[in-house]
Amino acid sequence: MKIAVTGSIATDHLMRFPGRFAEQFLADQLHKVSLSFLVDDLVLRRGGVAANIAFGMAQLGLRPVLLGAVGEDFADFRSWLERHGVDCDSVHVSEIAHTARFVCTTDLDMCQIASFYAGAMSEARNIELAPVAERLGGLDLVLVSANDPDAMIRHSAECRDRGFSFAADPSQQLARMDGDDVVKLIDGADYLMTNDYEKSLLESKTGLTDAQILDRVKIRVTTLGKHGAEITGRGMERIHVPIAREIQAADPTGVGDGFRAGFFTAISWGLGLERAAQVGSLLATLVLETVGTQEYEVRPDVFVKRLAESYGDAAANDVRSCLLL
Repeated sequence: MKIAVTGSIATDHLMRFPGRFAEQFLADQLHKVSLSFLVDDLVLRRGGVAANIAFGMAQLGLRPVLLGAVGEDFADFRSWLERHGVDCDSVHVSEIAHTARFVCTTDLDMCQIASFYAGAMSEARNIELAPVAERLGGLDLVLVSANDPDAMIRHSAECRDRGFSFAADPSQQLARMDGDDVVKLIDGADYLMTNDYEKSLLESKTGLTDAQILDRVKIRVTTLGKHGAEITGRGMERIHVPIAREIQAADPTGVGDGFRAGFFTAISWGLGLERAAQVGSLLATLVLETVGTQEYEVRPDVFVKRLAESYGDAAANDVRSCLLL
């Protein structure tokens, strides 16, 4: 299956605060918050939504095509991704801007405060999907993940115009987009990906009910944090998948990207929606257990064993035949 993953490519600056953010905010002073947190450590990691998803897919044996805009400082990052099986030949390199930066602080409760600098990402609106499809001999699926909002809308429109199946994954960019633009993004999508908060925000911004949104998309996947994931769609029974068992949580950054990587890899294997969500949940757990969004490794035998522990032998057997090829 030929999959193009569009979205942000960034460097992550990850810090840890040895307290709780909730204890630092005063209810009657929220209108003039001015806080500085002394953190225990700082690590620099490779990240960005599209890069994280593509890395996860490659860990599961696919060769996804990464599509986004970066600066000339991307050389080492490119080498890393290519060594791990990601096709970077269609990445746009800016001549004037640096690769995007994500700066995030996590507290003891795994709550996060973060900022994102777009940098070269603003040039993603200039990327066209047609040359990628021509180079690959077609595209089976395009993931339209968090990116420059104009780029996201352009990619969705091109998918509709050229008949490419696509997944709309607005993520944190919902905060920047108005209702009309959100509708342009999701209209005609084969999959709509959000977490539970984003689901409510999307409905509020568009003024559409859940049923009306399902008139515009085929499958709606909603991640629910510790409560797992829910899948709904036209003419189908609701599917709920609990989270996979974890060993020890380390950092939640990129967990949603891991879920998407696993989910769409399993779809590419021809597995059903429930199995896809199970694979996504386990890959998300591997991310959760690691500091950094691309620092984990999928060992097929261990992955299948942990899948059995979380979801049973039938799930493990279905995935074994795909993952251990």
